[in-house]
Amino acid sequence: MYVVADLYRNSPNAGMVEFQEKLRLQHENSMHTELEKLLTTAKPSEAEISRKDFEGFKKLFHRFLQEKGPSIDWAKIQRPPEDSIQPYEKIELKGLPADVASSLNKLAVVKLNGGLGTSMGCKGPKSLISVRNENTFLDLTVQQIEHLNKSYNADVPLVLMNSFNTDEDTKKILQKYTHHRVKIHTFNQSRYPRINKESLLPVATNMGLTGENEEAWYPPGHGDIYTSFFNSGLLDKLIAEGKEYIFVSNIDNLGATVDLHILNHLMNQPSDKRCEFVMEVTDKTRADVKGGTLTQYDGKLRLLEIAQVPKAHVDEFKSVTKFKIFNTNNLWISLPAIKRLHVKNAMDMEIIVNPKTLDGGLNVIQLETAVGAAMKSFDNVLGINVPRSRFLPVKTTSDLLLVMSNLYSMNAGSLTMSPKREFPTTPHVKLGSSFTKVRDFLKRFESIPDMLELDHLTVSGDVTFGKQVTLKGTVIIIANHGDRIDIPAGAILENKIVSGNLRILDH
Repeated sequence: MYVVADLYRNSPNAGMVEFQEKLRLQHENSMHTELEKLLTTAKPSEAEISRKDFEGFKKLFHRFLQEKGPSIDWAKIQRPPEDSIQPYEKIELKGLPADVASSLNKLAVVKLNGGLGTSMGCKGPKSLISVRNENTFLDLTVQQIEHLNKSYNADVPLVLMNSFNTDEDTKKILQKYTHHRVKIHTFNQSRYPRINKESLLPVATNMGLTGENEEAWYPPGHGDIYTSFFNSGLLDKLIAEGKEYIFVSNIDNLGATVDLHILNHLMNQPSDKRCEFVMEVTDKTRADVKGGTLTQYDGKLRLLEIAQVPKAHVDEFKSVTKFKIFNTNNLWISLPAIKRLHVKNAMDMEIIVNPKTLDGGLNVIQLETAVGAAMKSFDNVLGINVPRSRFLPVKTTSDLLLVMSNLYSMNAGSLTMSPKREFPTTPHVKLGSSFTKVRDFLKRFESIPDMLELDHLTVSGDVTFGKQVTLKGTVIIIANHGDRIDIPAGAILENKIVSGNLRILDH
């Protein structure tokens, strides 16, 4: 993955520049012709939506062809000013007003729900994977918001940004929440065509999603939220209902709950200095060195992603001493500001070029944007350095093991670290390839181990765990190829290495 740079290199030769311009124009015209052909194959009910999607794609493709050289000048990057990233504790000190409901009634919660569970071996939307006591990501989200609405007699709606991959399955499941005290809205992010890397033309032959076109389309990253939200009509609907802010987060981040202190801070700014965009950041650990960070650039607070960093400076970017925080992708954004910027076509986001190889071996590229990259387009932006507990993503079964364990207790859909754990940090868990798929992972644990005193767990090979196993300190379990290790029920492993022939050694 990289940010578009020098597809057409600068050249001092005027003739070459003219040739490059003609080539760009040729590529653009060919793309437009192919898109029009594709639209003729759209179902009547989908034609208008597809045309709107393609308008957005054309703008992105045009910029992709135009941009020259790296998207940032490393020498201009500065540390953000002290007051541009506030510590959460300072915001928390202000306390909460008596009337929390009036602030909540101006908020909508948006969850990014476009991803599939394929990386964890599951079919369908990732949000429908069970993560805790048979509750899915979506169940937990609905429980959290319903609890807020009931506790404060408020009306906070849930908005799901689906993709064409997740929309149908998600809508089927939403029926089970009809009697919950949460209004649920959905809209779809755009559907863009994958581009043949050589010809720079769409690989799709028609607007269908099956057969030879199954891999021809993609949802263009969460930066698409601004356009698709506006196009859906939902942005205007929420503004008309008196909503002022959205709290946006990934649906698989179980730490991303509505924080009343941050909401109160937003609502109590002077009207002329109201924050239009707040990004929650948290301190980097070694596991987060690739995460996007906040910098000052051309006088603006700006998200810097690793894909934008020139190769010579990647190590500097990863430094925990220079760039101490990273983006959690928990964002609080002003609805009127989104509308203003969209209408003016002033939403500036870097293009991320994501190369892929299709099943048949064809090399394609997909053009994407990231929601946080638009930060520099908004006025009065702010970073808030939040506790690590607000960043609890479940990307792998290693993460799943943590959130299913007794490290966390659950209340009204929210997970909190158990008070019985002495250290506030989560253990480092690394499960091998035998655990990658959720189905296989669940078969290998008769019950989830006690992990309250665990610091580090590595498991590799064919390993199973009996009931009521306790893991403490550093535990490494490695079954050699062809061997199998069964950790017996009731076993207590503290600072142990368990190897292929079942010898248990002190670590």
